Amino acid sequence: MNEVILLVEDDEQIHEMVLNHLKKEGYRVISAFDGHEAIALFSEEKVDLILLDLMLPSSNGIEIMQKIREESLVPILIMSAKDSDVDKALGLGFGADDYIGKPFSLIEMTARVNAALRRSNQYIQGTSTKQENKLIILDLLIDLDTFTVYKNNSEIRLTAKEFQILSLLAAHPNQVFTKGQLFEKVWKDTYYGDDNVINVHIRRLRSKIEDNPSTPPTYIKTIWGIGYKMELKK
Repeated sequence: MNEVILLVEDDEQIHEMVLNHLKKEGYRVISAFDGHEAIALFSEEKVDLILLDLMLPSSNGIEIMQKIREESLVPILIMSAKDSDVDKALGLGFGADDYIGKPFSLIEMTARVNAALRRSNQYIQGTSTKQENKLIILDLLIDLDTFTVYKNNSEIRLTAKEFQILSLLAAHPNQVFTKGQLFEKVWKDTYYGDDNVINVHIRRLRSKIEDNPSTPPTYIKTIWGIGYKMELKK
């Protein structure tokens, strides 16, 4: 195992505990205690996953995620003592791949880290073997090789999960996916009925691809009581 994890946590006790545990699990860990240090290390190192505390000195975790998402789809797991659904939705909506509420067990944290890395590796391997990897839905062009989306020749910046949801729906136009199916296909994990994660990602995705998100959506249609589909009229 040679994956590199960037650990961003200002609490020295938690930082040391997580650092030592991840090293025992075989990961190479680089440490940051504030936002400026995290951005600098991310620019210097090839990072496979980021463990990010939401509450940091000098800049908060949301700001760090936004900066990183401008240039990378690296998996980001946020850690926070704030356990409300609002905080979870905010973090996930701005580009996090998973959420770990404090206090957490090292076993749970390790399982989430392993799952996030596994999903990331599977997604990269699954898309790198195809020859022609472009999907066109109306005025959207989705390039699966470069993980980029264009609308009328202008690039739209998406998070990793937003891109995966969009490409999955676009690859199966008019097929309805339940929220459980979306979660299991994109997150590669068991769905336990928590709709919040899917709802937040769909809302954020629509805000980026729709001309007017306040009007009925053009691309991703809601099938009430069931799920979503990418509508392509015949």
